[in-house]
Amino acid sequence: MHSTAHAKGQQAARANRLAKASAELDKLVAAAGGRHYKTREKIAARVGMIAARRRVVSCLRWHITEDETDGPHLHWHFDQEALDAEAAVDGWYALLAGIPHTKADPAQVLIHYKGQGTVERRYHDFKGPLAVSPVFVQHNHRVAALIQVICLALLVFCLVERQVRRALGPQQTMAGLYPDNRRVRPTGRMILYHLGELTLRVGTVTEPPMVQITRGVQLHLLELLGIEATRTRPPRPCTGDLRRTGPDARLPSYG
Repeated sequence: MHSTAHAKGQQAARANRLAKASAELDKLVAAAGGRHYKTREKIAARVGMIAARRRVVSCLRWHITEDETDGPHLHWHFDQEALDAEAAVDGWYALLAGIPHTKADPAQVLIHYKGQGTVERRYHDFKGPLAVSPVFVQHNHRVAALIQVICLALLVFCLVERQVRRALGPQQTMAGLYPDNRRVRPTGRMILYHLGELTLRVGTVTEPPMVQITRGVQLHLLELLGIEATRTRPPRPCTGDLRRTGPDARLPSYG
């Protein structure tokens, strides 16, 4: 695969490395033969340190000459052919996938790879809205059961977010989720935050339980989810006679 953004980043990083290495090598050229770099060995050790730290070993060419009066002198330059060969592979990288070629072509593999941000965000949801804490279990079947429950919770969380965004249309934004009323893309966390403040009025024999909506954004979210939550469920028809008394008397059954 080739990424133009990745290539630009590598070019900028290489230019930065070369600039820093050049400044340090020029400084060493001026200091060669002086008090700190009187011998060939000391100069060579310093050159090796600069090349390794600035990662220019493959392109740096240098040699030291001796002068009877002035002492050793350092000469260096960057190999342009080595730099061109390095620049030729800028932006290229390989993707290794366990998907058979019969099930996905290279373009589909790239699409899967580009979706890794969504996967990483769902890992964040584990520790954030779902608030999954470390649980220490000692048996494999309990580990499997715990993972299944967590995955089911995450699946519901993701489906709620997807349903609301699909119902909003192409823009996928809505107002009312934040106090400043700005339009944003709803997340599962914000949806459940608002719906979590719904209250339930306890039902009676004649009145079924009712969900009390206190804010308009709650009603909007329920409409986007396709949920009619003003009643928990419709009352069932009466199966007994209220006028009967005694231990055999049957009361009407409500949901």
